[in-house]
Amino acid sequence: MRPPTLLKIAAALCAAYSTATAAQPLTDVVVITASRIEHASFELPAAIDVIDADRIRDGQLRVNASESLVAVPGLVVQNRQNYAQDLQISSRGFGARSAFGVRGVRLIADGIPATMPDGQGQAATFNLDRAQRIEVLRGPFSALYGNHSGGVVQLFTEEGREPASVEASVMAGSDGQRKVDLSTQGRDGKIGYVVDISRFDTDGYRDHSAARRDQQFAKLTVAPDSRSKLTLVASSLRQKDTQDPLGVQWATYERDPRAGETDPTDTEAAKRTYADRYNTRKSIDHQQAGASYDIYFGENRLHLMAYGGNREVVQYQAFSRGFQAPATHSGGVIDFDRDFYGAAINWTDVRRFDGGVLRTTVGLDADSSTDDRKGYENFAGTQLGVKGALRRDEEDVVSSVDPYVQTEWQSGAWRLTAGVRHSRIKVEVDDRFLINGNDSGDLTFTRTTPVLGALYKLTPDLNIYVSAARGFETPTLNELFYSGTAGGFNYNLRPARSTHLEAGTKIRLAGNTRVDAALFEVRTRDEVVVDASSGGRTSYRNASKTLRQGIEVSVDSSWKGGVTTRAALTGLRAVYDQAFGNVAEGSRLPGVARATAYGEVAWKDDGGRYGAALEALANGKVYAEDTNREKAAPGYGLLNLRFTAMQPIGGWRLKEFVRLNNLLDKTYVGSVIVGDTNKRYYEAAPGRNWQAGFSAQYLF
Repeated sequence: MRPPTLLKIAAALCAAYSTATAAQPLTDVVVITASRIEHASFELPAAIDVIDADRIRDGQLRVNASESLVAVPGLVVQNRQNYAQDLQISSRGFGARSAFGVRGVRLIADGIPATMPDGQGQAATFNLDRAQRIEVLRGPFSALYGNHSGGVVQLFTEEGREPASVEASVMAGSDGQRKVDLSTQGRDGKIGYVVDISRFDTDGYRDHSAARRDQQFAKLTVAPDSRSKLTLVASSLRQKDTQDPLGVQWATYERDPRAGETDPTDTEAAKRTYADRYNTRKSIDHQQAGASYDIYFGENRLHLMAYGGNREVVQYQAFSRGFQAPATHSGGVIDFDRDFYGAAINWTDVRRFDGGVLRTTVGLDADSSTDDRKGYENFAGTQLGVKGALRRDEEDVVSSVDPYVQTEWQSGAWRLTAGVRHSRIKVEVDDRFLINGNDSGDLTFTRTTPVLGALYKLTPDLNIYVSAARGFETPTLNELFYSGTAGGFNYNLRPARSTHLEAGTKIRLAGNTRVDAALFEVRTRDEVVVDASSGGRTSYRNASKTLRQGIEVSVDSSWKGGVTTRAALTGLRAVYDQAFGNVAEGSRLPGVARATAYGEVAWKDDGGRYGAALEALANGKVYAEDTNREKAAPGYGLLNLRFTAMQPIGGWRLKEFVRLNNLLDKTYVGSVIVGDTNKRYYEAAPGRNWQAGFSAQYLF
C-alpha cells in the first residue's frame, strides 16, 4: 500500500476526533530508542510508542509489564498466570513461540541488557515501581540492537530529585494477591538516589500457581561536573519454589479453566494432576549491577557502560514416571548457575553538513554468559518431584561482539537515517557427562544487518516515512539443547534471516489529537519453530519461509473537561509462506492473533485528585500448533474499569486505586503453549477480578 492510501486510512480513523478542541494540547515525548540520540518521537522514521509513569504506576499493581504494555499496537503481552514461566511477549508475531521468558524481542533496562547474548530475556527483572517510562520500538530500526527480529522494549527508571521523599504502598487483589512496596528517593547537590524494595505474593488463579516475588532496586546518579554524568544501578529478583500449573488440554479447560491436567499413570485412587504429582516449580535468584558514564564535548558525547550479574535457576518439570527416557534425556530437573557480563562504548558526533545537521554514532557491544548446567531425574525410588540421579553436566558459554554505526542527516523537511550492525555470536558446549555420548562442540553465527529510513515533513503536523532492514535471530541456548524427541544438542539449527519493510505516517490534528499509522511486511527464511514439546522438553527446527503483513494504528486525544482517549489497533497476517513437513503453505503462525485492539476513555479532574477510566481490549483467535488442525484458542473481548484518587495533606501525598478487571466475567484462554506434543496448549485467564491499593508518600 502506498503512503497516500495510508494517510487516508489514518485520517478516516481519527476524523471523529478532529472536530473538538482540547482543554490541553498533546505534548510530544522525547525518546532515544531507535536513534540512540534524544529525539521527539514524532520526528523518527519508526514505529515507536512511549508508556509514561502515570500509565505504569496509577491504578496498577506494578507486578507485570503486561499491565501497561497492553495499550501498544503491534505488541502482545500475555500474562500466563504462571510466574514460573514469566510473561509471553510478541512483537509483530515474533516471540509468540517462546515456551517461557521473552524471545524475539530485546529487553533493556536503564541502558543495560535484560536479554542474554543468545536472545533470551526475562521481563520479570524490570522494576515497575520506579519506572519513569517504557519505550517500545517495532519494525526495521530494531535491527540496530542486534540478535532478535521483533522489536525493542526499553525501561527507564526515575532519578533522584528534590524534594526527597519516602513512600509506602500496600496493594491486594483476587486470588490472594498481596504486595508491599517501600521506596525512598532524593538528591543532595550533585548526587541523586533511588531505593526500592517490594514483596508480591499470590495464591494463583490456576491450581498449583502460587508465587512469591521479592525485588530490590537501587540507583545512584552523580554529576561530577556540568558535562558528565555517572549512573550506577543494582537490582535483584528472588522467587523461591514458584509453582508451575502447566498447560492443559481443551477438554480439561472446558471442564474447569482453573484445573490442571490429570496424570493418567497415577493410581486410580489418587488421580493427581501432573503439577501436583511432580510438584512442578521453579526457584530463581537473580542479581545484577551496572554502571554507565556519559561525558559531553559540546554537542558530541562519549558513552561507556559495563554490567555483570548472576542468575541461579532450579526447575522441577513433569513427565510420566513410567516413561523410559532415552539416554540423551537430561532429566526432569534443570539446575544452572549463570554468570553474565558485558560492556558497551559509543561515540556520537554532531556536525553541520550540506546545509543540515549530521549526527553519527559509532559503537561496540560485547556480551557474554557462562552456564554451569546440570540435569537430574525428577524422582528417587518411588518419590516424585525430587532431585534424583545426575543426567547432565556441562558448561555452556555464549558470547557476542557487535560493532555498529548509525548516522542521520536532517535538513529542511527531510530526515535521512542509515545504519549497519555486524553481529557475531559464538556458542560453546563443554559436555562433562559422557555416559550418553559427548555433546561438546561450538557454533558461530554471523550476520550484517543494514537499516535505511527516510522521513519527510509534508507540513509541520504531518510526516510520512519509509524504512527497511535486514533482521537476524539466532537460536537460543534452550532452543539448541535438543534435536527431535530423543536427540542431543542440535548443531544443525540455523539462525532466522528476515527482510523488513515499513511505511508510515504521523499526524497531529487540531492540537489535541495524534495519529500514528504503519504498514509493514516481514519475510523470513529459516524461522525457528517448535519441532516437539513434551514434559518440559522442547526441541526446534527451521521452517522454510514465513510472511508477516500488517497495519498498526494508534490515536491519542485530549478533550475538554479532563477527558482523554486512546485507541490502538493491529491487523496482522502471519503465515507460513512455503510448505514444510506436514505444514501447508498459508497455515497461520501459532500464538499469533490476526487482530488485536485496545481502547480507553479516561477522565481526571482539574487538580488531578480524582480519575476514572474504562478500558476495552480484544484479541482474535490463536492457533496452538503449526498445522492449524488442533482447536484454536478462541478470540475474546474484555472490559476493565479503574478508579484513582489523590489527596495532598501538608507534606503528605495519599493515593488510592481500585480496579475491576474482566467486568463481564468472560471465560477465555489467556495464552497458549505452542506445539506441546501432548496437546496441553491452553493456559486459562481469570474471570471477573479486583485489585486495590493505597500509598502514602511524604515529601521532606
